[in-house]
Amino acid sequence: MNRDAFKSRLGFIMVSAGCAIGIGNVWKFPYLTGSNGGGVFVLIYIFFLLLIGIPLLTMELALGRSSRNSIVGAYKKLEPKGTYWHIHGWICIIGCIMLMLYYTTVNGWMLLYFYKYLNGQMQNYTLDTVDKVFGDMLGNPVEMTVAMAIVVILGFIVCSFGIQGGLERITKYMMLCMFVLILGLAIYSCTLEGAKEGISFYLKPDLSKIKEIGFGNVVVSAMSQAMFTLSIGIGNITVFGSYMSDDNSLYSEGISITLLDTVIALISGLIIFPACFSYNVEPDSGPSLIFLTLPKIFSEMNNGRIFAILFFLFMFFASFSTVITVFEGLISSAMDNFGMTRGKAVICNLIIVLIGSLPSIFGYNIWSGVRLIGGRDILDSEDFLVSGIILPIGALIILLFCTAKFAWGFDKYADECDKGKGMKTPRKLKLYFSYVLPLLMAVIIIGSFF
Repeated sequence: MNRDAFKSRLGFIMVSAGCAIGIGNVWKFPYLTGSNGGGVFVLIYIFFLLLIGIPLLTMELALGRSSRNSIVGAYKKLEPKGTYWHIHGWICIIGCIMLMLYYTTVNGWMLLYFYKYLNGQMQNYTLDTVDKVFGDMLGNPVEMTVAMAIVVILGFIVCSFGIQGGLERITKYMMLCMFVLILGLAIYSCTLEGAKEGISFYLKPDLSKIKEIGFGNVVVSAMSQAMFTLSIGIGNITVFGSYMSDDNSLYSEGISITLLDTVIALISGLIIFPACFSYNVEPDSGPSLIFLTLPKIFSEMNNGRIFAILFFLFMFFASFSTVITVFEGLISSAMDNFGMTRGKAVICNLIIVLIGSLPSIFGYNIWSGVRLIGGRDILDSEDFLVSGIILPIGALIILLFCTAKFAWGFDKYADECDKGKGMKTPRKLKLYFSYVLPLLMAVIIIGSFF
């Protein structure tokens, strides 16, 4: 079977960044920043992106490019004889499926809010009643199922046209729209009265905040976000590595992807924090920031409806970019492991995701009494399994595979990274890669449980 490939380097970077850019950037990053002291968290987060994020990103890319296969096939081709690293590849596929079983629901929430503002429905709510919108939406399984189905069907339609004809072409236009939207929203938000205080909180590190929150809490949160934001540890980046050329070194490509991902995250904060401070809203309101806190601001803001329409359109694009890239990973895995045609792989995965996403929706209404891991509802339990266990442990396993003598090994990983022009692997840091980085990953894993 001839393996598909990207038409251009720009297409590869856009699609790979689209995989990374998502809820982690435009939802999780702002509320983590708000609850971890603002600018000091941003500074520590960027530090750990360099220290942890980029090296781990290049490792996933190296597995894909060296093997020209998705995660299971990559392990099978590169693992020493008699070892069973490829078992982790199957866990990655399960993790990707599980991620989509709730991520598509949340993407549907973005779509519903965009529609509610677009058709003027939100004008019927006041500052005191706007919270009711979110509660009513969660209590309506039909509404959420329709939104989720639109996301899933639209996503698989895009992927059905292949890498160049579907994913690469659509992602480039969608990313362009995202940049225009996010820049316009950020500029408008920064011109609001009182925005200066929000910008200062966001970008000016205040070390006293660390004492209030706890140094360990801030550091572990920043480390976790640095890894989570790049979608490392679940094998999906490996797929896009398998489609890329040998023209450029993986560190050059990894830096480009991380830079694009980080810029989106930072600009997202320039939308949210100036608006919060302008309307005296606490910036540390946690996960409720997007669906409960910001709509209150929009209801008070001049041209608030227009701002909200554009904001939730941007949110939809950001999360949908992750959806279609993970869908492509699932399709590629089905084609590589089971010899399916792209059409069959699309249909099989569409059915699995469409049906499998229903429990996360029903967990807020007809199955609202169901509590799973630690008393969490269904969606939060799925998120905990993926974000708290499969992703960090998966990243550690990939790290060990790429650095340990009893696996693929650091030298082979570095040789793959160094193909093509651009920045080469810092081989003097072999001890850091082999011993210090695994310890940092262990801290993230332990911290995720506390």
